[in-house]
Amino acid sequence: MNAAEHLICSSSLWRYFTQRQLLPWVLSDTHLGNHLLEIGAGYGPATAHLATRASRVTSLEYDHKSTLKLKLQRDGTPGGTVRGDAAQLPFACQTFSSALAILVLHHLKSRELQDQMFAEVFRVLRPGGVFVAFEITDSWIHRVGHIGSTFTPMVPASALSRLTAVGFSSIALELRRGAFRVTAIRAQEQSLSAGAAG
Repeated sequence: MNAAEHLICSSSLWRYFTQRQLLPWVLSDTHLGNHLLEIGAGYGPATAHLATRASRVTSLEYDHKSTLKLKLQRDGTPGGTVRGDAAQLPFACQTFSSALAILVLHHLKSRELQDQMFAEVFRVLRPGGVFVAFEITDSWIHRVGHIGSTFTPMVPASALSRLTAVGFSSIALELRRGAFRVTAIRAQEQSLSAGAAG
């Protein structure tokens, strides 16, 4: 992320917006289960709210500085904070009941890494687990906001084929004012061996 992104994402205004505006829409009608993986947790604007929706929240963050700040905030809370790469998740298969990625995919350097993240999320979800992603669309204003930072926008219409390819089902897409939400399920009847064989 560039300096402006760090400034915005660490602000109390962004925390307020995330908790009051973003999460109610992104998580509407979504059951997170008992163990949520929060991918790209950043400075933790969503984490406290997520802890009211799932009894255990494990927060993953790639940036070292953000991880240290989040660890201090979360000291002693169930789940904890882990530094790691969204495209190479450092967790065992079928660990989580749900996974959430807010504004993560466009920070991966290629479409291939995004697809690798989808496969990794599928791997670490339990059967019946839900994956939710919130992203911004490709536009000049979003490109300007990411000068000096990685910006690999995902085409919303590609979600169905890309998530289906790694094994997800019940994929739903909702667009809203320059952003979109994707939800997908790792079906109950799928086992890890069946998914790997396909």
